[in-house]
Amino acid sequence: MTKTPIAAAKEFVRASVRHFIDGEWRKSHSDETIDIINPATEETLTTISVGGKDDIDAAVAAARKAFEGPKWRDMPAAERERLLLVLADKIEANLDEIAAIETIDMGMPYMASKFGAIKAAVSAVRYNAGWVRRIGGETAPVSAPGEWHGYTTREPVGVAALIVPWNAPFVMTCGKMSAALAAGCTVVIKPAELAPLSTLRLAELVAETGFPPGVVNVITGDGATTGSLLAKHNDVDKVSFTGSTATGKMILQDSIAGLKRVSLELGGKSPVFIFPDADLSKSIPGAAMGIFANSGQVCAAGSRLYVHDAVYDQVIAGIAAFAEKMTLGDGLDDGVNLGPLISEKQRVRVMNFIETGKSQGAKLITGGAKPDRKGFFVEPTVFANVTPSMSIFREEIFGPVLSVMRFKDENIDELATYANDTPYGLSAYLWTGNLNTAHSMIKRIKSGSVKVNGAGMEFTLPFGGYKQSGIGRENGRFGVEAFTEVKAVMLGYTSGA
Repeated sequence: MTKTPIAAAKEFVRASVRHFIDGEWRKSHSDETIDIINPATEETLTTISVGGKDDIDAAVAAARKAFEGPKWRDMPAAERERLLLVLADKIEANLDEIAAIETIDMGMPYMASKFGAIKAAVSAVRYNAGWVRRIGGETAPVSAPGEWHGYTTREPVGVAALIVPWNAPFVMTCGKMSAALAAGCTVVIKPAELAPLSTLRLAELVAETGFPPGVVNVITGDGATTGSLLAKHNDVDKVSFTGSTATGKMILQDSIAGLKRVSLELGGKSPVFIFPDADLSKSIPGAAMGIFANSGQVCAAGSRLYVHDAVYDQVIAGIAAFAEKMTLGDGLDDGVNLGPLISEKQRVRVMNFIETGKSQGAKLITGGAKPDRKGFFVEPTVFANVTPSMSIFREEIFGPVLSVMRFKDENIDELATYANDTPYGLSAYLWTGNLNTAHSMIKRIKSGSVKVNGAGMEFTLPFGGYKQSGIGRENGRFGVEAFTEVKAVMLGYTSGA
């Protein structure tokens, strides 16, 4: 009897978990394990091994051997492109199952997982596959005496360590991995210890696709041990990390001895502005989903909302009504559009912020409670009368908590000051029908991306942040080129010979 995708997913998440090294599944050298918990039910799904030095050494050695070996090094670009496209097809063919794995493992509602994250992963792999035959250099005039041909080439940086977060693990893994492979690198992936299972399913599909052994390796474990060992490893050339700013700083510190190339996509405290000429039928649900989607566990979440006085009451009432209509629950259940937080530790952290917001004088409009049920749930929460001195204004909460402020004058310089009043600079959102307002704000906001009258991410555009939101960019041409080195060539010749 054929299994349903959800049944297949449930069977997969309960299977014994090993590392994927050099094209095969291997038992860990370490006896240390981590329980993987379904955040909607608090049920223990399985355990993963904490990869130690021997495991990391083996994975990096396999990646180095594959990088320098002829099967990958000399593979025609068209064949590398074909393998990535085959992998994308395999992900798409197993989309329902992978979406269910993601939901069970980290709580994202199934429909968001299927039609958002996993479809986006397919798109990312196909997009990056298209770059394989487009990575190149440029010619340059040479002024030195004689006759010269000056040009540049782009070459793969080498072995790349990819350390991915738990809030959207599959799509982020696919984005990083396909960019690195498109550039010609080999990779060692460390999935998040709280949600590693969809990445392990990806490793199965990689094995089926026919990549040479060692091109893709997956080591499970925690950040303090496994992630740190990987970032420090002498034979790793590049580290690409997505996660908290605090952990990013530790990754950067670990990479210093080897002067590794490092890309960091870190935290945010993104501002949202709703101007009086905005289309409220779009901006109200847009601002609401900008903070409540994935239970606020989004680095680019619009967590600071500034609303013009003329529409303030209507906006705050509309967002509160939107929040109150959301259905919390297990993401596999029909109609659920708000899942749990990833862990009890994260729920305690978010609830502490909510209590601090109350004690510091913010006005609770809706939510703010922990439902009396199994699972790590927090109600979607809206605070008004928030001031810049409050913790809920200043710190990244990573939960479904919105801070709302009002403004009266449309002084662009002053509003930009509000937007930039944060150590972060990842994203910003503007809702307005006035192009002058939009362009003036875009010019002044210190942020890696600004979205006007909408949200979301597009893989053709770079993604990353200013200030403490990170270093470098992912996605688009920039994301692939981040896994390359530039070589300058001066070729002297004698004409007329």
